Amino acid sequence: MRRDEISKVILPESEIPRQWYNIIADMPNKPAPYHNPATLKLIEADDMKAIFPDEIIKQEMTSERYIDIPDEVREMYRQFRPSPLYRARGLEKQLGTTARIYYKYEGTNATGSHKLNTAIPQAYYNKAAGIKRLATETGAGQWGSALSLATSQFGLECSVYMVNVSYQQKPYRRSFMKTFGASVVASPSSLTDCGRSVLAKDPDCSGSLGIAISEAVEDAATHPDTNYALGSVLNHVCLHQTIIGIEAKKQLEMLDEYPDVIFACCGGGSNFSGIAFPFLQDKFKGKQLRAVAVEPTACPTLTKGVFAYDYGDTVKVAPITKMYTLGHDFIPAGIHAGGLRYHGDSAIVSQLYHDKIIEARAYGQKSVFEAAVTFARAEGIVPAPESAHAIRAAIDEAILAKEAGKEKVILFCLSGHGYFDFAAYENYYSGKLDDVEYSPDAAEASLKNLPAIE
Repeated sequence: MRRDEISKVILPESEIPRQWYNIIADMPNKPAPYHNPATLKLIEADDMKAIFPDEIIKQEMTSERYIDIPDEVREMYRQFRPSPLYRARGLEKQLGTTARIYYKYEGTNATGSHKLNTAIPQAYYNKAAGIKRLATETGAGQWGSALSLATSQFGLECSVYMVNVSYQQKPYRRSFMKTFGASVVASPSSLTDCGRSVLAKDPDCSGSLGIAISEAVEDAATHPDTNYALGSVLNHVCLHQTIIGIEAKKQLEMLDEYPDVIFACCGGGSNFSGIAFPFLQDKFKGKQLRAVAVEPTACPTLTKGVFAYDYGDTVKVAPITKMYTLGHDFIPAGIHAGGLRYHGDSAIVSQLYHDKIIEARAYGQKSVFEAAVTFARAEGIVPAPESAHAIRAAIDEAILAKEAGKEKVILFCLSGHGYFDFAAYENYYSGKLDDVEYSPDAAEASLKNLPAIE
């Protein structure tokens, strides 16, 4: 297969990976263990049984290198996997770059994003454990959409706490979730003690992923037939998403290509993990490779946060994690990349960044939407605002290659389409989008209540 004659590479269904890759097995420094938010002691498996099934707990705590994908999960993956790898020929031409740009497109399933890669196994393991309902949070709605579809396939009920600002901005995401039988409420809500306490202080609160997580965890912990499901951050979620990078490696091998640099947007870390971790396995063995997590300037967790133990949610019921954090009380501005508005990052991603194995950069939303429109006109796909962060970084890298007169292979994850996000695009066209910078004053206020764990 000659790469100069190929626009896309599609693997046959027989090439759907049979195992997920667990990067923890190969990390020089393992992520620090979780702590119990109530006792501050090291967390044990039994501490998580109130909200997770046993198999998810095992995957969360394992250091095994490869985890088998159940046949039932692979069968459901066949509906949309393997996903295509594209050569961005239109973008290359428009930029006049000497770089070769590839993107792995995860928007080809019904939900329009990569989130279904973990929603399906999470629903499967909970169904097998006898659970009747899953409670979750969602920011921009991609995760809520994915879990609503997955639970409908397994006959489970689904309750979604959607961050209020996104609930207002993205009505069609709400409609999508309801189509697949989910109940959707704006968070903070009056359905939980957590939500009521937040609303008592601020009736017009725009919400945050930290608050929505608190509500969903409380819901799960107080109903015996209900478990909690998370779409990012946790180890098992990052594990499930590695199917993206495993496929991408095979597809690039067919073209005799290997990336010099990988870009992916990063909120909690699931899509960055998915595309980058299988390649980082090669970096641990000496391969030259850069992997760059791209985040918004309004919520710059890696580039402006501190590496410390912090609660995973606002009300301090989720596990305490050693991660880059802006503080569990931090409520970011209501930017349109709702999936990137989380105060912390995956423990794995955070450790890799702390060890300088990966890089990070942040962009304002004006330049991100500029890149999104450039990409759409060149490639014919409207990207999600979250994914457009990776596009912005890839374009900048391609321009640098052009200026240096060097060849370079760039890979990025187009983690979802933006067909539910045209209200955001309209705001961009009408000049209503503002670039929001993270405030040092906000940092001082939100970081003062970190747990007392060294």
